[in-house]
Amino acid sequence: MCTIRSMEYCARTICVVSLWLALISSAEAQDLRVGYVDMKDVLDNAPQVMAGRAQLDQEFRARSEAIEMDEFRAKTLEDRLTQGDMADESALQTERELRELLRNINRRKEDLRDELSFRRTEEVQKLEEEINIAVQEIAQRNGYDLIISSPVVYANPDLDITDLILEQLEVEFAADQLELSNR
Repeated sequence: MCTIRSMEYCARTICVVSLWLALISSAEAQDLRVGYVDMKDVLDNAPQVMAGRAQLDQEFRARSEAIEMDEFRAKTLEDRLTQGDMADESALQTERELRELLRNINRRKEDLRDELSFRRTEEVQKLEEEINIAVQEIAQRNGYDLIISSPVVYANPDLDITDLILEQLEVEFAADQLELSNR
């Protein structure tokens, strides 16, 4: 069954293969220098990303701890109910309180997850331009003709310049931190 999405994927693959074949054929006429960047590795290990994670952790810590406290409270209520030593009226009241507390916890957890996911995406988008600039600087400085970023089907490890990009980002991060501390 052919869907629009699969046709788009096929068309994109054909374009990439055609471009690659064109590059390979032109490489016969000249030396083509190609590099590869593992963007997942960059987004996992760039100091800017790690600092952003720490900032988000700090920003959301109080809400997360409040949820954990309510989860402990819910566990305590569950334990009281399982002991079975409560009067019927008291047990019903505790069950209602527990149900309401669990609904509240689940709602707050979902809200926290959604907001955290949104903020992570926002932070990564802020860094995309900085990462792209670092890639371009490394490419120009080291004479690369083409830089491919992940995801790719295969890239020879000899083409991987991810460590160079991470080093560049570390230098930029250190310079930014120094500038902030001098203010």
